[in-house]
Amino acid sequence: MAANPAETLSTFAHSLGLELSPAQLAQLNAYAQCVWQKKDLLNLTSVSSQAEIFDRHLADGLVACAQIQKLLANISAQNPVSIADVGSGAGYIGLTIAVVFPQASITLVESLERRCAFLTWAVLQTGLKNVKIKKARLGQNTRDTYHLVTERAMGALPDILDICLAAVKPAGYFLAFQGAAPQTEYVAKESVLQGIYPYRLPSDEADAAPKRHLVIFEKKP
Repeated sequence: MAANPAETLSTFAHSLGLELSPAQLAQLNAYAQCVWQKKDLLNLTSVSSQAEIFDRHLADGLVACAQIQKLLANISAQNPVSIADVGSGAGYIGLTIAVVFPQASITLVESLERRCAFLTWAVLQTGLKNVKIKKARLGQNTRDTYHLVTERAMGALPDILDICLAAVKPAGYFLAFQGAAPQTEYVAKESVLQGIYPYRLPSDEADAAPKRHLVIFEKKP
């Protein structure tokens, strides 16, 4: 990792086809500072340096953003495109998406009160205007639907696929982060497996097989 993690993140974004403005990099840096300040108090992450927040968490969010950028061409919406990050936790995926797509409406769905409080504080610190915090557990008294839904750590994909797809609008997409062996043996009746995308984070070995995948399902119209 380079001495300036924001510059490394910008380079990584460029490699994904994303261009981050200085203002967007400043927002991501402010968010990383929020995580660093509260990581031990709220058990947000086990990283040992601020650089790891960029490399392990924000870079993951950029991977989702790169795929979302491609999918947006298939989504027709008169109102702002709605994106939900479910089981949002500390908001690594959802808040990165909010920075990259300021015209989209982002909802962070999180069931823990203290995490919701952190997310609210982080949104204020970053100055983001397109984020809503929803204290809820997906599938329990939640009926809202979104054009795109992302998930990184809710559980095994076969266990959560139906619940997550229920939050996706018809012809929308569900993006799930997976490890070295994506769990795609089960596909819900109302969905189509759109693609499995292997990727590496900035610090991953370039010559090693990718240990991370983003799996995308399209909900049938």
